[in-house]
Amino acid sequence: MSSIFSKIAQGEIPCYKVAEDDRYFAFLDINPIAKGHTLVIPKKEVDYLFDVDAQTLSGLWLFAQKVAKAQQAALPCKRIGVAVLGLEVPHAHIHLIPLNSEADVDFKKPKLELEKEEFAAIAESIRARHTA
Repeated sequence: MSSIFSKIAQGEIPCYKVAEDDRYFAFLDINPIAKGHTLVIPKKEVDYLFDVDAQTLSGLWLFAQKVAKAQQAALPCKRIGVAVLGLEVPHAHIHLIPLNSEADVDFKKPKLELEKEEFAAIAESIRARHTA
């Protein structure tokens, strides 16, 4: 059975896509803790990040780096923070979170509620700055 993230990457579930290549996929978190909070996944479904084969793992981080640079160019933030939790969805993923302070990476705080148009505009802004 495919994870929700696999279904998103395969286009079975709509998302706000930020970047994609033949092996990786990045999309906005629909329950963000910051505007532009993005999830980066390998298309190959593996439950736990550190069970991903070495080549896929290194490629995932290089892909995430490009996405993070696009986020930083598109959004008002000091840095892009990284979190790997892996408890919510059984598909390896990296959270890329725009930061202005360390308090911005608090998964216990209330999630932002954004309109569809704002999600779409943020995704487009990051996508326009992403280099494949």
